[in-house]
Amino acid sequence: MAKLSQDLHRYFIESPPPEMETVSLAALLDQAGERIFGFLLVILSLPSALPIPAPGYSTPFGVALFLLAMQLIAGKTTPWLPNKIMHYQIPLPQAQGVIKAGIPWLKRIEAISRPRLLPICTSTPGRVILGMAIALMAISMMIPIPGTNTLPAMGIFVVGFGLLDDDGAICLGGLVLCLMGAILSTSIIAALVWGGTSLYDTLKEGLKSLFQ
Repeated sequence: MAKLSQDLHRYFIESPPPEMETVSLAALLDQAGERIFGFLLVILSLPSALPIPAPGYSTPFGVALFLLAMQLIAGKTTPWLPNKIMHYQIPLPQAQGVIKAGIPWLKRIEAISRPRLLPICTSTPGRVILGMAIALMAISMMIPIPGTNTLPAMGIFVVGFGLLDDDGAICLGGLVLCLMGAILSTSIIAALVWGGTSLYDTLKEGLKSLFQ
């Protein structure tokens, strides 16, 4: 089976169809193959997981990810999304920019990914736990507050890649990122509600001091 990074690069960067001016999720699904759930989780979380600005995507894609998480929990094998989300059009240059930025990250995970610890990503209890983590991170992505999007999206991205390749070890790594995302988002919301300094602000100030 061809690697996801190769499929995306070939179809959207190397030789996109001449008539393609925009990209929809429905078009992306043509590249999905068998593991559609993992593919959708990776693609929908990618714009927010990257360390580049992706304004306007976190909320609608967060809604889509939440719907997928609920279906994962319910034991569905074929995902469903509303037509409005499936046919939401993204300008091709914008999609290419996200895909170009995401391919190096995809390749890093592909280099270590292989089927292992299968019950984590194939058994009903495992998929329920993964679905619950994804649902919480999707809710965090929908919150319009700086700092509550990137780390949760990274957690979903890694879990999705684990599901894509039936790699339970990578799914566990994604759960760790989801836990970190939950802690970070909770600290930001708590700081806004009760005052004080959030973990996000502390980390940001710490990074600033390192580069001064």
